[in-house]
Amino acid sequence: MSVVTRFAPSPTGFLHIGGARTALFNWLFAKHHGGEFLLRIEDTDRKRSTTDAIDAILDGLRWLELEWDRETFFQSKHADRHAAAARELLDKGAAYLCYCTPEELAEMRETAKREGRSIRYDGRWRDRDPAEAPEGVNPVIRLKAPQSGETVIDDQVQGPVRVANEQLDDMILLRGDGSPTYMLSVVVDDHDMGVTHVIRGDDHLTNAARQTLLFQAFDWPIPTFGHIPLIHGADGQKLSKRHGALGVDAYEKMGYLPAALRNYLLRLGWGHGDDEIILTEQAIEWFDLDGVGKSASRIDFPKLEHVNSQYLRETPASALIDQILPRMTSEALSAKIRQRLEAGIGSLTERAKNLNELAEMARFYAFAPEYPLENAKAAKLLGGDARDLLVAFSNQLRSVENWSEETLEKIARDFAENRSLGLGKVAQPLRAALTGSNASPGIFEILHLLGKDEALSRLAAVPNAG
Repeated sequence: MSVVTRFAPSPTGFLHIGGARTALFNWLFAKHHGGEFLLRIEDTDRKRSTTDAIDAILDGLRWLELEWDRETFFQSKHADRHAAAARELLDKGAAYLCYCTPEELAEMRETAKREGRSIRYDGRWRDRDPAEAPEGVNPVIRLKAPQSGETVIDDQVQGPVRVANEQLDDMILLRGDGSPTYMLSVVVDDHDMGVTHVIRGDDHLTNAARQTLLFQAFDWPIPTFGHIPLIHGADGQKLSKRHGALGVDAYEKMGYLPAALRNYLLRLGWGHGDDEIILTEQAIEWFDLDGVGKSASRIDFPKLEHVNSQYLRETPASALIDQILPRMTSEALSAKIRQRLEAGIGSLTERAKNLNELAEMARFYAFAPEYPLENAKAAKLLGGDARDLLVAFSNQLRSVENWSEETLEKIARDFAENRSLGLGKVAQPLRAALTGSNASPGIFEILHLLGKDEALSRLAAVPNAG
């Protein structure tokens, strides 16, 4: 049997981090078993489903590099098929028409509340003759569910889950206006798409028993279920907006790499020994549902930053430049400046935790500092006699022909020694003048990469103190 998984979000908001992990697990499981990963947009709630939300889901999955097989499946386009399936169950006696009025249903709910029972339909039209139907009531179609025994779900994450059939009422399949319910649509779509494994959050575990009854009523193969524990905030509470950015698009804007976020999400509820950095090829080779834990995971931003920093260091310089340039400027940069950025990016990745930090750190390679400096500490380094010192040092640099780090460092040390200064007394104002900051990679590396003309131009632009 070829494995087919699906990710089935409702487009009522952005692609949140929990949904992204569910998509990842489905994608990895399908890839591991050489199967297909499908995308279904469950957009039957037309009032809440939006085009913007659909676009956010598609864009989020593409950014995460979780490409799906086949065309995107839109549930709303298959409503006629869902309705026809409900009538098939009606024709074979596995479902029935229910003519309960709104008033009867309200009375049912109130009686159950008053008696402390769970609110369930009481089956009053289950074996009743439709000829007794009241006028003016459009009937719904309800499943004729078993009333005894139990439904067992052999969940690949949670283990065997048993539900007494007495707890499952005759659910509505087709509403009085002819529209199918969510539960019916999901089952019909899973069958028609050939889904073999349903991997989703454990908040859907209660739906699994009802959906199993539907699969049995249709005499269709029942998919294998795997219900994943949810992601909680660092405080152990259910993840919500108060815990910070939740949409995948927000993580992109915060400067995380898609491969790093995938790695982090993979380890959020799934384990493979002590391995922390797991490349995509390894994840596909190792992933299976037996590695998914049963407890909720807690999101940990410092951990995510650590993983992201590891990926920054391993990403080729040219690829990093492509990603930080839009965060630095909307203008095209010359090939010379790009080459300078690529040469200097390696030292910067040792300090940066995300692309935004990296872009900010790399800015000085593309743009000369603007005065007055925003960095107060750097501005202080250019006070007093600093400009006179830099002018004198610049005069020595003008005659340098071998513009190498080693040569530049020797000149700076000799310059400082001749003035009875520590090297830092020269290097620090030099750093402030060249970068506009008080912290940077090695100053002689910077001098070398900026090149003679650019370095001298920046030193000449330092204003007089006061």
